[in-house]
Amino acid sequence: MLKIFKLNQNAILPCFGTDQSACFDISACLVGNNLSKIKSYSSMNELVELDCCSFDEQNTPYITIPSWFRVLIPTGLIFDIPQGYSVRVHARSGLALKQGLVLANHEGVIDSDYIQECFVMIKNDSFNRVTIKHGDRIAQGELVKSLDYSIEQCYNAPSQKTNRNGGFGSTGV
Repeated sequence: MLKIFKLNQNAILPCFGTDQSACFDISACLVGNNLSKIKSYSSMNELVELDCCSFDEQNTPYITIPSWFRVLIPTGLIFDIPQGYSVRVHARSGLALKQGLVLANHEGVIDSDYIQECFVMIKNDSFNRVTIKHGDRIAQGELVKSLDYSIEQCYNAPSQKTNRNGGFGSTGV
């Protein structure tokens, strides 16, 4: 069981979109807790604090992400992940295809001992400015069992296991 603490009363609890969904949806939380600035980085790797105090015609707060910016979107949630598990955060396919919003780190990993607010690291991978509103589903997550393993140095190179000869396209297109 994955427990979730609402750090912000305006946060939206994750939920599964359908009965057969492998992942749960994670939503943006852009209201409450004196939230006025969002940490982001420009395409030139400059730290930029974006305003998060714009409101649309329904009085819903939103943030507009410039092209090629990377932004930490708050969720207002803390995941209480059981020991021996992690939460993997993935991009939403529709946002990636239609708007160019992807995860800047391609897959987020939340360890079971991380007990701070979850942020989703979004990158606007398009030439257009993209708007995210409070409550928008911005990512999807899944609870994953972690393997218990150790790392040790070996002193002999690994032996050939298959007929593979190389990498980076060596097996064909």
